[in-house]
This record gives sequence, C-alpha cells and structure tokens, in this order.
Amino acid sequence: MAVLAAIGIVSRDIPESCRFNRTLGVDAPEPPAGDEHFEVTLPNGLRLMWDTEELIRKLDPDWKRPDGYGMALAFECTDAADVNETYTRLTEAGFTGKQEPYDAFWGQRYGTVVDPDGNSVDLFAPL
Repeated sequence: MAVLAAIGIVSRDIPESCRFNRTLGVDAPEPPAGDEHFEVTLPNGLRLMWDTEELIRKLDPDWKRPDGYGMALAFECTDAADVNETYTRLTEAGFTGKQEPYDAFWGQRYGTVVDPDGNSVDLFAPL
C-alpha cells in the first residue's frame, strides 16, 4: 500500500515560502541561493518540498498555475490560544490573513492564512 511521504509545493519564491513556514513553526532553514528544489523532513517523517515554477515547466511544459489555490494545508495547534497566536505571528510578519480565528460550529478554533504562493493554510485546535 502506498504511503504519503511528501507534499510538493510549486513556489514563486522558495526563500519566501521557507520564511512563511519558519514563521509558522516549521524547522525550514534558509535554502541555498538559486536552487530549483528544496525540501525539509518534518519530525513525523513527512517531507515538505518546494520546486520553482521554472523546474516544474521543465518537467511539464504544459503546467499552468491554478486559478485560486491549488491545495490547502492544515496545521493543528496546541489549543485555541495557539491558533490565535500563530495567526497573529504570521500576519504581523507580513503574510496575508484570509479568515481571522473563530470558534467554528464543528468544535474547533479555526483560522486561515495564505502562503506566498496563494495556498490556503488552515490553523485549528479543538475547543
């Protein structure tokens, strides 16, 4: 059976994507200048990978950036206060907030930010 081992993100700006993820709390070092591919392995073993648009076009000349976001990531926070703090940390670092944290009807504190490539990143924790 196949096992999810990595998530790939097509990035306009890999260093800025890494800065976003560092602000979020991911241990993502500064990538080497000019690299077309960069990845980090998360503590749970999942790899988070970034590829430049130029590299993707070399692999798939017909590739086009999707209209809207092409995927969404969801990060579980430790508690409702951590959702608020993480959202604030990201927006104060200059990243775009999409939905300020709120108490969702399904029993979670929930908020959404947008990464540098336009992807939604959900932040959540049980209430």
